[in-house]
Amino acid sequence: MPNGSLKDLLSKEEAENSVGIAKLLEIAIGVAQGIEYLHNGCESRILHLDIKPQNVLLDQSLNPKISDFGLAKVYSRDHSYVTMTSARGTIGFIAPEIFMRNLGNPSHKSDVYSYGMLLLEMVGGKQQFKQITSFSTGGSSGTEAYFPEWIYEKVMEKMDNVVDESYEIGRKMRMVGLWCIQMKQRDRPTMKRVVEMLSGPMEDIEMPPKPLFMFSLPRQHVFEDQINTLGSDSNVLPLT
Repeated sequence: MPNGSLKDLLSKEEAENSVGIAKLLEIAIGVAQGIEYLHNGCESRILHLDIKPQNVLLDQSLNPKISDFGLAKVYSRDHSYVTMTSARGTIGFIAPEIFMRNLGNPSHKSDVYSYGMLLLEMVGGKQQFKQITSFSTGGSSGTEAYFPEWIYEKVMEKMDNVVDESYEIGRKMRMVGLWCIQMKQRDRPTMKRVVEMLSGPMEDIEMPPKPLFMFSLPRQHVFEDQINTLGSDSNVLPLT
């Protein structure tokens, strides 16, 4: 694709400044619409199961295209959940129920979680997060904060009397992302609702609960626990 992937765009310094927050919102809505189509626009429901910036390609006009269906699962609309014999996905974007079966079986809400992490990376300033945590720990990642919790604190730091449109767009994207990564699947919105929230006014979005998923553990330990649980030392988890 002419403009590479969303990962390439986000890897540029100050991606928000290079394309504008409004364009990032447009890209986010386009990705959400694409996932919603996979869930509800096809004869069978398609779970992508590997939504991440690397798998969102951008055309000449920065219109997003979802790619790489190598981990996807297709299942009947008559079923609420999909059966998986082993975990699949990418660490940092994989939904907790995929590797913690006590949280229920994977479903279309698993893609919602991955999308939420993608959305937070788009607008969350992950490079800034890494710089702050690295500075505060003397370069050690062992005591880094949990990225979604850091985003939540930024959302809570609402500035009084702010009328800046860019600030409001960014805050809305963060709030929607936090809704998408709720621990319990039933608390996450559908992708149709995600599109509505991103396209609608800020006033229609309630403040999401604080992310609970292992937020009290050091970030490095979270990733190590995921890897140990899954028996994989790769960023991409195994196929069934």
